[in-house]
Amino acid sequence: MGEASQTLGRWSLSRRLVTAFVAFATLLAVLSLVIGVSLYRLQVATHDRVERYGPALLETETLARAYSDQETGLRGFLVAGRVDFLQPYTDGRAAEAASLAHLETLLALRPDLLRRLAAVRREAGAWDQQVAAPAIARVKSGGAVSISLAEVEAGKQRFDRVRAALAGLQTPVRATRDRATRQLTDNETFLLTVLVLALVGLVIVAWLVWIGLRRWVTLPLQRLGAEVDRVEGGDLSRRVTVTDAPSDIVALAEQVELMRGRILHEYALAEAAGREATEARALVEEQAQDLRRSNAELEQFAYVASHDLQEPLRKVASFCQLIERRYKGQLDERGEQYIEFAVDGAKRMQQLINDLLTFSRVGRAGEDFQEVRLEVVLAQAVRQLDLMLAEGGATVTHDPLPVVRGDQSLLVQLLQNLIGNGVKFRGDDPPRVHLSAAPSSEDPTVWELSCTDNGIGIDEQYQEKIFVIFQRLHGRDAYDGTGIGLAMCKKIVEYHGGRLWLDTSPRSNGDTAGAVFRWTLPVVGAAPKILTSHSTGDEHR
Repeated sequence: MGEASQTLGRWSLSRRLVTAFVAFATLLAVLSLVIGVSLYRLQVATHDRVERYGPALLETETLARAYSDQETGLRGFLVAGRVDFLQPYTDGRAAEAASLAHLETLLALRPDLLRRLAAVRREAGAWDQQVAAPAIARVKSGGAVSISLAEVEAGKQRFDRVRAALAGLQTPVRATRDRATRQLTDNETFLLTVLVLALVGLVIVAWLVWIGLRRWVTLPLQRLGAEVDRVEGGDLSRRVTVTDAPSDIVALAEQVELMRGRILHEYALAEAAGREATEARALVEEQAQDLRRSNAELEQFAYVASHDLQEPLRKVASFCQLIERRYKGQLDERGEQYIEFAVDGAKRMQQLINDLLTFSRVGRAGEDFQEVRLEVVLAQAVRQLDLMLAEGGATVTHDPLPVVRGDQSLLVQLLQNLIGNGVKFRGDDPPRVHLSAAPSSEDPTVWELSCTDNGIGIDEQYQEKIFVIFQRLHGRDAYDGTGIGLAMCKKIVEYHGGRLWLDTSPRSNGDTAGAVFRWTLPVVGAAPKILTSHSTGDEHR
C-alpha cells in the first residue's frame, strides 16, 4: 500500500487527471450501455403491450361481437321470416372479415396464435356454409314455417363450436398480453433502478473528483501559496518546499524556490548597489557643490577678465590708431601694415571677448519665460540685420510662426545668428532665407522650426563640428566672425528645452543648394497655437 502511494506521488497532475478521466469514461460507457439495453427492452415490451397484444385482445372481443351479431340476426330471420332482420347478420359478416385481417397482422410473429386464429376461421366458415346459408335459402323460398325448431336448435349447437374456437384464441392472447404487461413493468422498474444507481454513482464520482482535486490541486497549491506569502512577507531565508503533491506541482515549488534564490541574490546586489549609489550620490553632491563654486568663480573670472581685458585692448587699438594718424606718411609701407595688423587684431580680440561674455551669460539669469510671438521676434531680428540684408540684397520670408514660452532677447539672438549665417555664407545668387514652423510629427508637445537658405551649404561630415565653439570651416580672410555663433544658437535652443541640428536629408523640392537648420521649442499650453495674421508672402530686405 505504501509503495503504491509512493508511486502515485510521482505521478504528474495531468497523468492523474487522465487516469481519473479514463475511469470515469469507462464507468459512463458501462452505464450508457446498461441504460441503452434497458431502454431497448422497455421499448420492445411497450410495443408488445400497447401496439400488438393489447389491441389483439380487443380485436378478439370485436370478433366475438361480430359472430354474436351474425347468430342473433340469423335466428330472428328464421323465426320471423323478414329480410330486414338479416341486417345484423350482414353487418357481422363485414366486421368478421375486418377483424380477421387485423388479427392476422397483429399476430404475425406468433405462429401458434395464427393456428388458433385459423381454427376460428374454419369453424365460422363451416357454420356459415352448413347452417346459416342453407337456412336463409329455405326461409326465403318457403317462408318461416319451412324451418323447424329442432333445426334451429341444432344450428345453435353448431355455433357453440365457433365460440369454443374463439375462446381457445382469446385465452393465449390474454396470457400473452398479461406477460407483456409484466415485462413492461419489470423493465420500467429496472430502468428506474439503473437511473437511480447511475445518479448515485455520478454523485459518488463527483465526490471522488472533488476529493482528488482537493488533495492533488487545492491543498498543495494552498501550501505553496502559504510558503510564497511568507517569502513575500520578508522571510527570504525560508526555503519553499511542497511534499505529498503531484510531480508538476513539486516542480513548480522548485521553480519558486529557484526564483526565491535569485531574488535573494538580486536583493543582496540591490543593497550593495544602494550603498554604492548613496556613496556616489554623496560624491556627486560634493562634486556638484565644487562645480557650482567653480562655475561661480569662472563666471566672476570671465566678467573680470572681459572687463579688465577690454580696457587695455581699447588702449592698444586707440594708440595704434593715433600712431597711424600722427606718423602717417613718415613710416614706410611695411610699418603702416604692421600698425593696421595691430589695430585689426585688437578689434578682433575685443569682439571675441564680447562674444565669449555673451555666450557665458546664456541661461545665467534663471528661467523667467513668457509667451513670445515668434513673428515679433523675427521682425526685431530683421531690423537689427537691416544693414547687412540691404548690402547683400537678401530676402527673408516666413510661414506663419507660433507663440512659444521663452526669453525674447535670446530668441531674437537665435534668429539673428541663423539669418546672418544664411546671408554671410551666400553663393552667386542673391541670398534667400525662409523660416517655417509646424507641430512635430514625433512629439506633439513641441514645435519644429526650420531656417533654409540658398548659400554655399555645409558638408554632412561637419554637421557636428559646426556647433563646437571656435570651430571654423573657412579662413578669416574668406569670412569674418569668431566661430561662436552656432554654438551660441545651440546653447540658446537647449536652454529653452529644445534641440538644434543641421538637416542633411534630401529636400522634397529637389533643391540641393544652401543649408537647412531645424530646431524644436515647446508649445504653449496643451494644444499648438498658430498666428495667421501674416501670409506666407511676407518679406524683409
